[in-house]
Amino acid sequence: MENYNLKSILGPIMIGPSSSHTAGAARLGRIAMKLAPKGFKKVSFYLHGSFRETYKGHGTDKAILAGVMDFFPDSEEIKHSFDIAEERGLEYEFIKSDLGYVHPNTVKMVFHYDDHDDFYVQGSSIGGGSILIKDINGADVEFSGEKPTLVAKYIDKKGIISRITATFAISGMNIADLHVDRTGKVATLICELDSDFDEATINDISRIDDFLFVKYLNPVKEDN
Repeated sequence: MENYNLKSILGPIMIGPSSSHTAGAARLGRIAMKLAPKGFKKVSFYLHGSFRETYKGHGTDKAILAGVMDFFPDSEEIKHSFDIAEERGLEYEFIKSDLGYVHPNTVKMVFHYDDHDDFYVQGSSIGGGSILIKDINGADVEFSGEKPTLVAKYIDKKGIISRITATFAISGMNIADLHVDRTGKVATLICELDSDFDEATINDISRIDDFLFVKYLNPVKEDN
């Protein structure tokens, strides 16, 4: 028989009303914010499927906006995210969209900047507060944020993956899953681990000077 924990039965600790449309939306926004370069001035939320149809009634708009401002799914600030965004000078818009053949609870979050190109993250809320990130600026990916995750983009060439995996091996960190997407000469690597990043490992990975982009994500499960 499959084992269930208390969270899978009762649902996540959250500001309601919906684990999929509220808690999951807040997590999507928060993960996207951690992936995006700092200094964004505006966020456009392209809402698909049931997100598009029910986002006001289920508080998806408030939750996902709260997420990109670094609030957790159980933060009371979700209720006041519109006011907080105005106080911070963060512009936002919600756009009803058809994103194609994707999960019905999907959003594409586009971060706008004054000094460089837009950056986007697309992901889905798949139930019970769980999420999947599916697209980072055009790179096909799939990760949940429930494990420590390295996201790296680099010019594809021999030896990069072996240097990354060797660094984790030396640090005693076990790789749970590794996926690489290649678009032309650029590769995007997603590496999920069984243990948290420590400062020494982050410093060692950061010495690999071939990265165009690198981010370290803490587990979503720590948000609860």
